[in-house]
Amino acid sequence: MSGLDPARSILQGSAEGPVIATGEALSFWGGVDPATGCVIDVHHPLHGVPLTGSILMMPSSRGSCTGSGVLLDLVLTGRGPAALVFSEPEDVLTLGALIASEMFGKPLPVLRLAPEAFAALARAKTARIGDRAIEAEGLTIPVVPPATVALDLTDGDRAMLDGAESVAVAQAMRIISAMAAQQGALGLVDVTQAHIDGCIYASPANLTFAEKMVEMGAKVRIPATMNAISVDHANWQRQGVPPSFGDPAARLADAYVRMGCRPTFTCSPYLLDSAPGAGEAVAWAESNAVIFANSVLGARTAKHPDFLDLCIALTGRAPLSGVYLDEHRKARRIIDVELPAGADDAFWPLIGYLAGRAAPDRIPLIRGLAPAEPSRDDLKALCAAFGTTSAAPMLHVEGVTPEAGGAAAEDADHATITRAELTAAWSALNEGPDEVELVAIGSPHASLAECRALAEALGGRKRHPDVAVIVTAGHEVIAKARGEGILARLQESGVQVLPDLCWCSISEPVFPTRTRAVMTNSGKYAHYGPGLSGRTVRFGSLADCVSAALSGRVPPRLPEWLS
Repeated sequence: MSGLDPARSILQGSAEGPVIATGEALSFWGGVDPATGCVIDVHHPLHGVPLTGSILMMPSSRGSCTGSGVLLDLVLTGRGPAALVFSEPEDVLTLGALIASEMFGKPLPVLRLAPEAFAALARAKTARIGDRAIEAEGLTIPVVPPATVALDLTDGDRAMLDGAESVAVAQAMRIISAMAAQQGALGLVDVTQAHIDGCIYASPANLTFAEKMVEMGAKVRIPATMNAISVDHANWQRQGVPPSFGDPAARLADAYVRMGCRPTFTCSPYLLDSAPGAGEAVAWAESNAVIFANSVLGARTAKHPDFLDLCIALTGRAPLSGVYLDEHRKARRIIDVELPAGADDAFWPLIGYLAGRAAPDRIPLIRGLAPAEPSRDDLKALCAAFGTTSAAPMLHVEGVTPEAGGAAAEDADHATITRAELTAAWSALNEGPDEVELVAIGSPHASLAECRALAEALGGRKRHPDVAVIVTAGHEVIAKARGEGILARLQESGVQVLPDLCWCSISEPVFPTRTRAVMTNSGKYAHYGPGLSGRTVRFGSLADCVSAALSGRVPPRLPEWLS
């Protein structure tokens, strides 16, 4: 077959193997097991498929910024795909592949194909990738070399790049410059703060990278908060976490603290006093935080992959591309929502989940939600769930979010979310049994208002003896809850409130080992939980979670607003 547009090489290299193609983006974190290379996202069409040695084709990645760390670990252990082929711009996995080549000498080719060529290659059983061509049965697609972009670097940028400060800073600037070039950026932008996601122990590669940067003398130059980590830092040994996991997880957190990061250990940095203001350019990683910062706070940050977050914190400079620029903050899809009467708090994660499915590759403007007057916590839940199903770094809600007025691009297309789709999504996230042994609150980390609402809903009643109730929250929120007496009320009801870790990084035995099914009010955890925990998950409102905590049962029913 000839006449196809050439493939664009993003990262050069050669590879051959079976073609595994999907039309649905995949998050490597929470979607691929680094220990096996198999897809563990139960909601993805490739669930159960091993990716090792494959030519993996998908439109882009989605979900967590930690996917770069999972890919790096897969490459370093020999469990990774042989090559990545995308049809759209992609940063998270590309950054993981760039780190593998740049810092560890293990190249992984990354290419981008136009739609017709992508579809043609997706039909092949096997393929061979070289510097000049992709070859498959009866198919040859020319490969053009990576785009060369003359970055407009300042004297300070060039000094860092040339090693005037430290080996670590020079390495960081090389990585930033390479990412800027592949994004088509013409220069870099100053950022005022960073939020580090790479401190989660998603795989040994995260620790390998961080300790190598420490050895090179890395020190952050801008304020940098830290995401939730994988253990309760002060208590993991008393909690029975095995040293084989707890020690490297704590060492990873400590490495970032040694580099000057603030040990906030929260996946909800927008709840901190240091949250950025409207128009402020920052460099955040952690998908839910990025979406909330852009959408609700009106700040500006790309969805920075793990490792790039640290590089930016070391230099104070980020690629000037994507949603740092006005034109890329426009909505290219308008989504009209059929708003059910009397919808409760479970509506917001559900609509976020569906909005991500409706706009997997572009920023949407969601219309029809303003009459429901969403709270900040409602928007928090919406943004987090949206990030599990969409690669977009932000969204707009008409009449609600600060940049929604005039947000629609002239060429924006249209979609709808109907009551029937809400019902189908509710059912898809509720495949677990009636009986649950664990109630999970705080994905992302719970706010003070959410802790207060849970305490009020429990009303002093004790949890069922066979049901564990765990809330994860940041230190600042826990301190405020203690000061208001909320923490004591929750503990009197048998609720455990844990700092530092979150549901997407919790492991046994802190995650109760006897659990067979989990109840949560988080759309994010309802999506990722089955793959991460190996348990079935039920989803519902906070009231549903309280009912499950008291009775150990979740009746298989639709909420009244969907009945």
